[in-house]
Amino acid sequence: MKGAGRRRIYLMRHGHVDYFAPDLTDPRMVPLTEMGREQAGAAGAALSHAHFDLAVYSGLPRTRETAEIVLSDNKAPPELIAHEGLEEIKSGWIKATSREELAARLAYSFDEADAPGASFLPDGETFENAQRRIIAALEELVLTREWRTALVVAHEGVNRIALGWACGGGLSTIAAFEQDLACLNLIDVDVTPNEAGTGLQIERMALKALNVTAYDFVKKGLTRSSLEHLFDVDFGGLRPRNSEVA
Repeated sequence: MKGAGRRRIYLMRHGHVDYFAPDLTDPRMVPLTEMGREQAGAAGAALSHAHFDLAVYSGLPRTRETAEIVLSDNKAPPELIAHEGLEEIKSGWIKATSREELAARLAYSFDEADAPGASFLPDGETFENAQRRIIAALEELVLTREWRTALVVAHEGVNRIALGWACGGGLSTIAAFEQDLACLNLIDVDVTPNEAGTGLQIERMALKALNVTAYDFVKKGLTRSSLEHLFDVDFGGLRPRNSEVA
């Protein structure tokens, strides 16, 4: 059947951003920093010989900019398309006066993602609903479009859920999938005709690479968690208590 076979997804997280930039009014619209552009450039150089049939970003500027930089090193890049189903998990509203406070409130947000009703911060999107949305977007890409190799640039929470889906562990596994800024994951997806012969199905998936950072392959300079790196704090591996920073 047309479309059956092995698909390869290069799943990236966007590069570094600064949610505390003085002129920023809408966090959703945050652009890459110079560091983020350098990180994306390193990924682009590493992927310069890859051929992409499909290139997808989440619809937000930081993922579009990352994807554009990566594709700029490609000899024959495909058209870049947005898929809102891959937007980051929607958080609840919190007030934070410093990077340290915001990081502390976000730290370990994925630890109990499989608990009933668990959400990304109070009143945010539940992990269960986010998982449903993100998996539906990925299955739509895999099962209804013609391609063999795709670049998908998304977000930390999205990627964690995608990796939990790929390994079959679901939400109970996503806390273990660290996603450094501008990292690259590689998922091979075997697609076969369904039993009714009316369409395609996913037969199996394999994780070929996880959290690869082209700008620091051996993680020598990445001793902090990705969230600590993003907010330029260091909790030293200890769980911060909100009461200490509120």
